[in-house]
Order: sequence, then C-alpha cells, then structure tokens
Amino acid sequence: MPSIDLARLRKQAARLADFFFLPEEFLRHLHETLDFYVNRTLRRAPAAGPASNLPTYRTPAVVLQQIETELRRLAIQSPAETLELADRLWDEGFLEARRLAAFLLGCIPPQGDQLLARLTAWTGQVSDPAVRAALLTDSLSRMRRETPEQFLLVVGEWLQPERSGLWSNGLQALLAMVSEPDFENLPPVLKLIEPVLVAAPPAVQLDLKDLILALYEAAPEETTYFIRQVLTASNNPMTAITLRRIAPAFPAELRAQVRELIRPTPLSKGD
Repeated sequence: MPSIDLARLRKQAARLADFFFLPEEFLRHLHETLDFYVNRTLRRAPAAGPASNLPTYRTPAVVLQQIETELRRLAIQSPAETLELADRLWDEGFLEARRLAAFLLGCIPPQGDQLLARLTAWTGQVSDPAVRAALLTDSLSRMRRETPEQFLLVVGEWLQPERSGLWSNGLQALLAMVSEPDFENLPPVLKLIEPVLVAAPPAVQLDLKDLILALYEAAPEETTYFIRQVLTASNNPMTAITLRRIAPAFPAELRAQVRELIRPTPLSKGD
C-alpha cells in the first residue's frame, strides 16, 4: 500500500463524488480508488475480513472517511439519488461498499419509510459486525438527532419482550444515543431496556453490558438505582445470572452493589 498522501486522497475522493448520480460509474471508480490503497504484500485479491464472510480491500479508515466527507453534502441534498446509490452499493456486497451504503442511509431525512424499510431488510441480511454496527449507528444518526421520539419508537419495537431476536439491534442502537456527550433522556431508555435486563439470553449479554457501562458513565446514581430495582423485583433467574456474568466489567462501586444483591441467601438451620 502506498503511503497516504492526503492531498491526493482528497482529489481522488472528490473525483469519485463526481459520479454520485451515476451508480455504475461510481462503483467502477470506487473499486479503482480502493484498489489503489491495497497492501499487495498481504494479499492479491479482496479477502474476507475478520469475523466476516464479506470480501474486503482492508481499506485504511482515513480513505473511507474522506470519501464520506465528499459524499455527505450531495447525499443530504439529493435523498432519492442517495437511496439509489445506497441500494447499488449494498448489492455490490463487499465490506467497504456496504459500510458506505449504511453511511448514506444516515444522510437521508428520517421521516419517510425508506430508511426503516432498508434498515429492517439489511440488518437481517448481514452478519459482519462492522457493517451491522454501521447500520445501527451511522444509518440512524439523523433520526437520533432530529427526531429522537421516532428513534425511541423504532428501538422500542426491537426491544419488545416477544422479539428477543431483535434485542441486539435495539441495544446497539441505544448505545449510540447514550454515548453522545449531550445525552440526558434517561427515563425512556431505562424503561425500554428493563425487559432485556430481566430476561437477557446469552446472545445479548455483551451488548447489554456495553449499554449499562455507557448509562453508568452518563448517570451513575440513576443507573445503579435502576439495576437494584430490577434485581429486587424480578422473579426471573436469568436476571441474576446475567448480572453475575457481566458485573466483572462494571466500575468497582456498581460491581459491589450488584454482587451484594445477587449473593445467595444463606439457609437457616431449620431449612
């Protein structure tokens, strides 16, 4: 891979943006641009990424970031054409193209149903963790900022007690909201995740741990009180099992309180 000359990279990204309204030409020039930054000492052809079955150019992050910078204005101004290009990128099927497709979804107005239709379909089609994270963070960025009530409604649908297969989507999406510096809308988030904390299967426990850590950083007292209330009220043994498994990652004060609540009650002499 050649060293990255930022001036040349900006010109390449700007040239690529010239083909924004011509998806097939855009794809051809995207392949050429990404191929320019291939490290040929490591591979000869696109290889699968870690924990992924998608082919990838293993593109340096700065390259994709510059391409996104050049596309952002066009994508915001032309939502119909943005969706057309996003669909074509997604169908192309390699890692970088799908990450760009997720980025483009986050540029369109969140009020229509085009975003949610694609988000629902695409999250069900992909197992790659990087693409999945991009769909649940980048693609929802405008909705989180501009229509937070709508965002919480969408996440609430994913976190319904009977939809445990979608809980991971909801937790990852909420993590992006809670991690923002100006986050303060705590009560509805706690309400949404309560059924997950009560009955979390192993598949979502790491996502739940990450979200609890972010909540604790944003509001330690409220998060601690919430966990104590859920533990005290729950009759589901999975609540204590989940918290026992994820508590080692908690800050010391929260970890101590959780361990005190889930400590087995000693049997009395008469038992």
